[in-house]
Amino acid sequence: MDKIFLVIKREYLTRVSKKSFWIASIVAPMLLTAIYAVPIWLATRDKEVKHIAIWDGSGLFTQQGLAHKEIAFQLLKGDVNQIKKDFSKRGFDAFAAIPANILSNPEGLKIYSEKNLSLSLKNNIERTVQDKVREILLRKAGISTLKYQETQVDISSDTITLSKQGDETTSSSGGAMILAAILGFLLYLTLLLYGSQVMNGVIEEKSNRIIEVIISSIKPYQLMLGKILGVGMVGLTQFLLWIVLTIGLSTATSKLYQAPARMASMTQASQSDELKKNIAKAESSAQPMEELNKVIESTNIPLILGSFFFYFLFGYLLYSSLFAAIGSAVESAAEAQQFTFPVMIPIILAFILAQFTMQDPDSNIAFWASIIPFTSPINMMVRLPYGVPAWEIGLSMILLVGGFLACSWLSARIYRVGILMYGKKLTWKEISKWVFYKG
Repeated sequence: MDKIFLVIKREYLTRVSKKSFWIASIVAPMLLTAIYAVPIWLATRDKEVKHIAIWDGSGLFTQQGLAHKEIAFQLLKGDVNQIKKDFSKRGFDAFAAIPANILSNPEGLKIYSEKNLSLSLKNNIERTVQDKVREILLRKAGISTLKYQETQVDISSDTITLSKQGDETTSSSGGAMILAAILGFLLYLTLLLYGSQVMNGVIEEKSNRIIEVIISSIKPYQLMLGKILGVGMVGLTQFLLWIVLTIGLSTATSKLYQAPARMASMTQASQSDELKKNIAKAESSAQPMEELNKVIESTNIPLILGSFFFYFLFGYLLYSSLFAAIGSAVESAAEAQQFTFPVMIPIILAFILAQFTMQDPDSNIAFWASIIPFTSPINMMVRLPYGVPAWEIGLSMILLVGGFLACSWLSARIYRVGILMYGKKLTWKEISKWVFYKG
């Protein structure tokens, strides 16, 4: 046990003392926070006003009726062909020609520009013409535009979870999906990242012939287990740093944007329309975070965190034991490529299945994906925010532990032979023979 502890200590301290570890631990939370904060900041910035020339062949449009907050429309008269030729010289970004029969031919609008228009600009021009055409058609049908607008309501709902005792808790389907996606992606990333670190560490020691000296004083299985646990502790340390820093930065960023929004809403009556629009954009961009906060408040956080560390630990142990076996069998990272792909297939498959699990967490696919040891770490974590029966969680954990024990036994049989094997062309058939060697 002391020898295993020494290997764990060496692997842990060697990796944690590297600058790259601390850079990755600090930069990753900053990038995650930036992904959330930058869109909000961009939404509050003033956009560059686009200048669009309009030629109206129908005679239905007026300059006053073309008011827009992001586009400066200019109604032009004259020969349409001449305007088409020189609109860019007159400082316009695009030219829209409205046909005389626009009411009966709504697809007759033509937009000209020197380069491809952005989708948002194209949609804004179309929507401006569309609103006017609809208004005229409604008026001809004897329908008040105001009455029509009053009927265009958006239905939204509050989702509430009921416990067996009848207790009600506000929840969020969108927030649950966001939380599930985050947890699933983190596990997918770490299983690949830290598993490959174990393999590369074994390959490095084997290629440098350091392993021959180490093996003289420690059993191969003890060395493999110590290396796996040491790298695993590095992963847990980095996770804790990521969680603490990400939560701290996200909370600070959220408060930074919420405070101006609250103050703005208190003085909303005295603000300009443009500022109100920017505030609405900021609040809309922040909505996913609010939905995520709802699901966090209604979720059993101790269960989520405990399950996360359990599935990270045993999922990592299962896959890293296989990666360690591959590392012991090969002599270079290039040679390892052909052997790592079969191990990566279940991880990739688990990530693909997680997309279906998020859509329908109670389906048969989601159930089996969260029970089978090779796919359960990612898929059970994806299901947990939606609520999973205790017996399913228990069965999944037991099978995962059993899967780890089986894989570690198999890997140890390969490791003890492969770690001292040099200069031999490897095949899957050859590796399978090592499992049955005595000793």
